[in-house]
Amino acid sequence: MAFIDTGGSKSNSFQEGSKLYIFLLTLVATLGGLLFGYDTAVVNGAEKSLVEFYIYKVSGNSYIFDTSTIFSLISQYRLLMVIVLSLVFLIISGQMIRLFGKKKGSIVGLVLLAGLAVWAVGFLSSSLPSIDDVEQMKNTADAVKGFVIASALIGCIIGGATAGFISKSFGRKNGLFISAIAFFVSAVGAWKPEAFNFFGTLDVYSFVIYRIIGGIGVGIASMISPMYIAEIAPAKVRGKLVSFNQFAIIFGMLVIYFVNLIISRQGDEQWLITNGWRYMFLSGAIPAAVFLILLLFVPETPRYLAMKGQDDKALKVLEKIAGKGQAKNILADIKGTLHEANAPWLSYGFGVIIVGILLSVFQQAVGINVVLYYAGNIFRDMGASTDSSLLQTIVVGLVNLSFTVVAILTVDKFGRKPLMIIGSVGMAISMIALGFTFYSGNVGIAALIFMLFYTAAFAMSWGPVCWVLLAEIFPNSIRGALSIAVAAQWIANWIVSFTFPMMNDNVWLNELFNHGFSYWIYGIMSILSAIFMWKFVPETKGRTLESIEELWKKK
Repeated sequence: MAFIDTGGSKSNSFQEGSKLYIFLLTLVATLGGLLFGYDTAVVNGAEKSLVEFYIYKVSGNSYIFDTSTIFSLISQYRLLMVIVLSLVFLIISGQMIRLFGKKKGSIVGLVLLAGLAVWAVGFLSSSLPSIDDVEQMKNTADAVKGFVIASALIGCIIGGATAGFISKSFGRKNGLFISAIAFFVSAVGAWKPEAFNFFGTLDVYSFVIYRIIGGIGVGIASMISPMYIAEIAPAKVRGKLVSFNQFAIIFGMLVIYFVNLIISRQGDEQWLITNGWRYMFLSGAIPAAVFLILLLFVPETPRYLAMKGQDDKALKVLEKIAGKGQAKNILADIKGTLHEANAPWLSYGFGVIIVGILLSVFQQAVGINVVLYYAGNIFRDMGASTDSSLLQTIVVGLVNLSFTVVAILTVDKFGRKPLMIIGSVGMAISMIALGFTFYSGNVGIAALIFMLFYTAAFAMSWGPVCWVLLAEIFPNSIRGALSIAVAAQWIANWIVSFTFPMMNDNVWLNELFNHGFSYWIYGIMSILSAIFMWKFVPETKGRTLESIEELWKKK
């Protein structure tokens, strides 16, 4: 990721610029974050309805399958799973070529694709479950459920992995424009997937495809929104302004929680299953349209303009955000770093790449998106009704938003590492305790408290601060390598979200652990994340970007 601040000198402090202008540009860019949160969390309110509308109905402790469609559902699921994983593996192979070079990277990519091919043959040729074997049919249906609910994350992987190319080839502003279009198309398509089914699939998989399109928008925005902010941000408030993007993500989640609740109260349970969930997805078209319109009025970033040789335009933007007295000096600093833009990704060794990837993986492996995507499901496991579960989800969203503000106010004061380690310890305690409440059957107020404590611990640490670290640790000369970390984050997000229903609803695991198993896994991951932060991640608080680069050069 690139930044227009290149040091701590007075010439780069942006003291003469318009704070209001910088704030307004940041506000528009954070709409990408808001739509990120809105689009990924909308499924939380619609999850139960989608399952009953498309996959199976629940009657007490029994599961009712539509025998005329269930086998088509499973067969197309297997085929689509192979197709989307092939896309993911192709993207990973392309990243390996950029990382290791054409020769070595191609070998690694071919090995990955060969492994995928072997798995795909076995997966596609395996026998279908018997309709009489309820347990096997239920477990298979839960795999389909995980695929449908987490489908947007496939698009996030694609969007996140290609965001570096998009931002470099088309610009930061146009990259955000592409993401806004994807959000809008997804919202309308997911509203009526049968009316816009141009794919020759079952309607549920038309829905999946539109969710993947929305996910592409999320993946692009997840990288380019903070990139845009960072490239117009003064160094002394860079942590705060980049953290505002995370605030916008959480705010977007909170907004859709309220929207879902309002929609759910417009009809009864059956109306929610047949029509209510549609309006939840369609509602995303409104903020997407606002984002599209506002992007028409913001400039491209000075760094991208300078990279394309448009120095006059870059200077005009810099004069607004940094003041006329400093604009020329900052432009000179920018142009002085452009010759490094295409350096090999391993210019600083494997250290920065591995740290970036593991930061991303741990941010998801601690289980946060299980809480954000499946909160309603979790609260129903606790015995709450659909309406009550949506209200409790709003409480989770409010806690998430409040403690994200704590991170914004403290990230430049206390430092990145202390917040991250404290957050990890808090999440570990919460998840392990939550698992025990389910295991013991005492899922009352204590379970809710543990979930809220977990959410608070994540929101003040790994939520916003992880993005700040990712924005800082990658040197300007290999900023494209950030796309590896972003892709890894979405892959980890997808794996966690896809596997949660398989663990949480598995008959055998529930007989042994009573829904507690998955939370213990996330607790263990939280412990490992604390150790990783303590041992391997440098503190970046107060350092210039050049001094951070020097840390990697010394390793």
